[in-house]
Amino acid sequence: MKDHYSISETKTHLSEILRQVRQNKSIIITDRGKEVARVVPMEEKSTFEKRVEAFERAGVISPPSGRTYEIHPIKRCPGALKEFLETRNRY
Repeated sequence: MKDHYSISETKTHLSEILRQVRQNKSIIITDRGKEVARVVPMEEKSTFEKRVEAFERAGVISPPSGRTYEIHPIKRCPGALKEFLETRNRY
């Protein structure tokens, strides 16, 4: 099995390329011998999506109603903002 295909070979062998990608192989597409693209298996979910789900499970955010998430405070700490701003102005 090849791991490099020219653009014209890609057009001809697309099914074979996708079969290899489904088997967790990475395929490089070339144009006149120069690498121009890589076909890789899709991840199940992006890292961002996994983090959002973890925050939802932890109760830090609620699933979006429309296009935005509702963020819940993790812990209230009176004076934390004032202290943060004071330490930030020292530098």
